Amino acid sequence: MTTVGKMLVQSLADHGVSAMWGVVGDALNPITDALRQEPRIRWIGVRHEEAGAFAAGAQSQLTGRIGVCMGTVGPGSLHLLNGLYDAKKSHTPVLAICGQVPSAEMGSDYHQEVDNDAVFRDVSVFSRTITDPAQFPYLLELAVNAAYARNGVAVLTLPGDIAARELPHGTQEPRFVSQHPPVTPEAGALAEVAAVINGADTVTMLVGSGARPARDEVLATAETLAAPMVLTLKGKETLERDNDYQVGQTGLIGNPAAQHALSHGDVLLMVGTDFPYRDWYPKGKTVVQIDHEGERIGRRVHVDHALVGDARTTLAALLPLLEAKPSRAHLTASRERYTSWRDRQRHLADPGYDSTVTGRVRRQFDNRERAIRPEVLAAAIDRHADADAVFTSDTGMSTVWLARFVTLHGNRQLLGSYNLGSMANALPHALGAAQLDPARQTIAFCGDGGLTMLMGELLTVAAYELPVKIFVFDNSRLGMVKLEQEQGGIPEFGTVLKNPDLAGVARACGIHAVRIEHPGQVDAGVRDALAHPGPVLLDVVTNAEEIVIPPKPTVGQAWGFAIAKIEETLISAHDVDEKA
Repeated sequence: MTTVGKMLVQSLADHGVSAMWGVVGDALNPITDALRQEPRIRWIGVRHEEAGAFAAGAQSQLTGRIGVCMGTVGPGSLHLLNGLYDAKKSHTPVLAICGQVPSAEMGSDYHQEVDNDAVFRDVSVFSRTITDPAQFPYLLELAVNAAYARNGVAVLTLPGDIAARELPHGTQEPRFVSQHPPVTPEAGALAEVAAVINGADTVTMLVGSGARPARDEVLATAETLAAPMVLTLKGKETLERDNDYQVGQTGLIGNPAAQHALSHGDVLLMVGTDFPYRDWYPKGKTVVQIDHEGERIGRRVHVDHALVGDARTTLAALLPLLEAKPSRAHLTASRERYTSWRDRQRHLADPGYDSTVTGRVRRQFDNRERAIRPEVLAAAIDRHADADAVFTSDTGMSTVWLARFVTLHGNRQLLGSYNLGSMANALPHALGAAQLDPARQTIAFCGDGGLTMLMGELLTVAAYELPVKIFVFDNSRLGMVKLEQEQGGIPEFGTVLKNPDLAGVARACGIHAVRIEHPGQVDAGVRDALAHPGPVLLDVVTNAEEIVIPPKPTVGQAWGFAIAKIEETLISAHDVDEKA
């Protein structure tokens, strides 16, 4: 005989789950007691359930297998929501186990009672409350299989009295189906798309994370079509390395070469991407989209021709139908612009840049305090990081620096809240990655706003000795919000953060930490941090005024930025006069 809680833990362990994340308490006690007796699964007690959901989602993204988190009755389960929404938007399978009041009290507005099925309906592909132990095995099987089949979140709610109940004798353990066959479009659709592409003079590819399993086919397509390749941020992983066709990213984190490639291609070939920002798509192009989810076709931009199928098998079937483009001028021009832009960016990554002639002029406008430019830190991390490192980044300016200065060569991988856009994800994502493989380097690009939002997870890092390398871009700002305000002509307001010495906070938590305030200290500091065997936090005081120019700045943005800067200067001068 076994209990519901024990079958849950045993089934997940048999499936290969190595960790469960959350905060213990009341309704979860029968489950955590089962975990105590199961050596194959490590319980990681986080300081906030949101971090546990982020960590479970990170593990799922890295492995393609189900990630698992738990929250107890009421507030404990509600705290999972933001991390679960991140998993939903990242299209990755996660199982959330939620506690509930005793079954006899359900529906009576009992202490801490929440209608979990209603609350989690939007975030989940499957959400059920167990009301009888006999339901549990097949509902667990349905939940996990739904998460895999639809690449989303499944939620099972367990009243505490149910989790402790014994299952009927002879109950079969659930079996989970994690693999689904690839889909290839029918021949007529492939021939139609091939005719459109063959009839165009120039093609530009926009390639995302859905194409990562199709690296060879993607590169072969680019070669045949002499097509420059714009990568989404999530497409950098796997597709950026050894790629003579890629021209970086578009959008606010992008560069002018990518915009040139998009605007000068007659056909836009989208492969495995749901790039969300409509304003950055080129106008007046013939658009072809390849995606394994038909519901995503045409969601962001009008699509003229669609192929519903997974990227690898679809491109493999399409390639023999494509004719080689006779001219490589479009590819050459885009790549030359990309190389030129990269060269200009590298100057900013030089610790001595502000002492050069150009740097002395620029710093009068954007770095009068001669603070560390964030480009210096990002480039140093890229230079010293392992070839198989896992990178995580907070939403905001730290992602900009990662996108521009970190190359995902070798077997490097990348995690971020790039679809939900949540703050504070970098550290909990890194927790999940480090627990999976402590021997593999895990590097978190943290903004100071993101780190301090879930700063309690530094205690989780220390308690479980997770060897995360935490690099804080400490500019005392909500930097992306500051940029948004200034581009709109609004003076900076509400973005200043009064931070403590973050290295001191980390040391108080039991983590090796160093604070860096001078550009010349960055390279050695990064090298030493990455060589340290345990967790490290490097608190790097960076320039709050660093200018990030979008790849296609409008006159309105430029004017708004100028006006905002003038007003900020006047406000600062007024403050000085008042103090005098």
